[in-house]
Amino acid sequence: METINMQEAKQTRTMNPKVFTMWLFIVSIVMLFAAFTSAYLVRKAEGNWTEFELPNLFWISTIVLAFSSLTMHFAYLAAKKDQFNVLKTSISITFVLGLLFLVMQFYAWGQLVERNVYFVGNPSGSFVYVFSGLHGLHLVSGLVVLLVALVSAFRLKINANALTQIKICSTYWHFLDALWIYLFLFLVFNN
Repeated sequence: METINMQEAKQTRTMNPKVFTMWLFIVSIVMLFAAFTSAYLVRKAEGNWTEFELPNLFWISTIVLAFSSLTMHFAYLAAKKDQFNVLKTSISITFVLGLLFLVMQFYAWGQLVERNVYFVGNPSGSFVYVFSGLHGLHLVSGLVVLLVALVSAFRLKINANALTQIKICSTYWHFLDALWIYLFLFLVFNN
């Protein structure tokens, strides 16, 4: 009887080390952006704050990133059904949409400059650059994870019996999408 309980206890406490590492990374990113959004609110309350309209490209890039979450979900579903062509196509589309998002963010910075919002000067503009830049940096890491998953998909290492890699990739990508939507809405309602 004790042997069965020990086996059940071990089963409920085990987690794939790669999944655990991903969750630790996600928690650290959440803490980083929680600190920055808190700093934003505190600094804004101090005054000397310039209000400006966010670039139109932030709106469009948000839609692009949300759509990439949908294609990432299709990739995960395809992996569960061993639909290898759909898996490869969906990851590829997700990757391209991620790149498109980054390019649009870069051009959105150009729109900020056209509105005389610079990285240095008023802190309101600085925070927008920091939020979008740090998120972009994390998105680059997501693109690396996507690229590794794409290579694995082409080698047929992701399939219905081996889903850990696509689960990690999908979870991280959805997190990055949700993080941007949070940051974007935070800026829209607190700018």
